[in-house]
Amino acid sequence: NIFTIEKKKTELYQELGLQARDLRFQHVVSIATRNNRIIMRMEFLKAVITPEFLLILDYRNLSLEHWLLNELASQLAGEGQLVTYSLPFEFRAIEAILQYWISKLQGRLNTLQPQILETLEALVDPQLLSVDRSKLRILLQNGKSLSELETDVKVFKETILEILDEEEVIEELCLSKWTDPQVFEESISGIDHAEEMELLLENYYRQAEDLLNEVRELRVLIDDSESIVFINLDSHRNVMMRLNLQLTMGTFSVSLFGLIGVAFGMNLESSLEEDPRIFWLVTGIMFLGSGLIWRRLLSFLGRHLEPPLPPHVPAVLKKSQPAAGRVEIKTSLKGETFGLSRSTLTNQ
Repeated sequence: NIFTIEKKKTELYQELGLQARDLRFQHVVSIATRNNRIIMRMEFLKAVITPEFLLILDYRNLSLEHWLLNELASQLAGEGQLVTYSLPFEFRAIEAILQYWISKLQGRLNTLQPQILETLEALVDPQLLSVDRSKLRILLQNGKSLSELETDVKVFKETILEILDEEEVIEELCLSKWTDPQVFEESISGIDHAEEMELLLENYYRQAEDLLNEVRELRVLIDDSESIVFINLDSHRNVMMRLNLQLTMGTFSVSLFGLIGVAFGMNLESSLEEDPRIFWLVTGIMFLGSGLIWRRLLSFLGRHLEPPLPPHVPAVLKKSQPAAGRVEIKTSLKGETFGLSRSTLTNQ
């Protein structure tokens, strides 16, 4: 049965037998027990679990009506559970809240993952000469959201791990074991409720760990894609610098042999300006000399920018190297001391 009540804080504290600090609205993730009550804080979702009921505090501001009316009722009723015996109410309540929270985290990842993959696919395209700033802005926003999700999953995982490390806390979470005589007799007869609670928490611990691994893989993919983007930008930048250097060399070559034209353009008299073939001869020498100088500078640039080729290894050495390596390993293993194996390697 699901119903809504409105009460003052003081009345609620007195009915539950709790203190004001127990129901303080803190934006944290924690699971604690006090006075045979389980207090669960999942950031904005805050609940109090007793052996008889589950109290969701201030749910109207959190858009939880769909979950409360359509999903929570069936989970608390134990529908769809393939068990040979029914577990106490607090087990179903804890599992319902943990399932809701892990689904909330998984939904955030399912929303971010396609957006991030689409943005990375657009950024890593090697044909793009420049990076779209709007895509970078979207990737930055999604990266921040992914970091927040990773932090939330870590906190959820560490909270469950702290409980798993404390056997006394797991015993305290089994509320019906200390209030219901029938449940206490079942625990004595062989149905260990503390072990069931531990298995329940371990199940959601594994789910949180798997979710955290997916988030980390997506984070690594973003980092790798950023490296690829930087490599592409550096490659295009190097091409532009090389082109600029080639044009500078060409300008230097033309200017060097252009001094001949400057000399003939001066108002000085000589016998050469009377010959009509001198103009074409000087012009040809200028263009030919500029082309040769530019070609020499380009070849010099190519030799110093291209990576050197690996040294040539003769065929005899290629065939003998694996055998020599095997002999060296065997000999070093047979040596009784480190100095003996080192001297054997040096001699070979």
